[in-house]
Amino acid sequence: MVRTWEQRWLRSLTVVERPGLSVVCFPHSGGSAGFFAEWAPALPPEVRLLAVQYPGRGDRFRERPVGDVLTMAAGTAAELLETARETPCVLFGHSLGALVAYETALALRDAGVQPLRLCVSSSPPPELAAGGRTHLGADEEFWTTLCELGGIDADIAGNTELRSVLLPMLRSDVRASETYRPRPGTAPLSCAVRCYHGDGDPLVEESTQPEWARVTTGDFALWVRPGGHFHLRQDLAGLVADTVQVTPV
Repeated sequence: MVRTWEQRWLRSLTVVERPGLSVVCFPHSGGSAGFFAEWAPALPPEVRLLAVQYPGRGDRFRERPVGDVLTMAAGTAAELLETARETPCVLFGHSLGALVAYETALALRDAGVQPLRLCVSSSPPPELAAGGRTHLGADEEFWTTLCELGGIDADIAGNTELRSVLLPMLRSDVRASETYRPRPGTAPLSCAVRCYHGDGDPLVEESTQPEWARVTTGDFALWVRPGGHFHLRQDLAGLVADTVQVTPV
C-alpha cells in the first residue's frame, strides 16, 4: 500500500539540497512535528531538520492515535531507511520521544544503518520507564496534571472544547510512555548517546539519568540544564549546537 503524505511519519522542517547530516526530532506526549520548527534557524546550512509526526495530531489529526512506542518507532525507522544510507542522522527525542527515538535507533541498527548519535531528553532510561497511572486518571485530573507540567499552553488550558478534542490523543501518548517495556535481551547500541535532564524535573529523577549509558557501548554524556521537564525552552541555541556537535554562532 502506498502511503499518502499525511500518513507518513517524517516532516521536513528545512530545505537542504544536499544535506551532510539529518537531525530527526521526536516530540513529547501531545507534541507535533511543528514543535521543533524553532530549531531551524540554529542549525548549520548543511544540516536537514526532520521531525516525526505521530498519528492523531497536526496534518495526521484524522488518524487514530498510536499508543505504542514500538509501533511509532517501526513506522519512523522504515521511512528513515529510505535516506539514512546516503545521509547520516542524529536522533533527538524528548520525553515520550526519547523512548521512540531509542527504539528507532535499534531498528536502524538492526537494518545496518545506525545513527551517529542518539540524544535523549527528559525521560527515564528504558529499563526504568515502565509504570505510572497518569493515563488512567479521570479527564479533569489527567488534564490538570498535564497543565501543571507545562505541557499545555496557557491559552489552551481553559478551552473546554479544545480539551475534549485533545484528550484522546494525549491519553494515548501518555499510555504509550507508561506501558512501554524494552525488549528482553536487546543488544546495546554502539553509537554515542547524549542525555539531557532538566533540573527539578518532577517526572524524571536525576539519579536515574546515568543509567542511559547502559543502552550503548559507545560514548555517553549527561547534561543537566535549567528549566525542568521542558528545559528545551531554555538556551535553545546551545542545545541544538550540542545535538549536532558544532560551536554555537
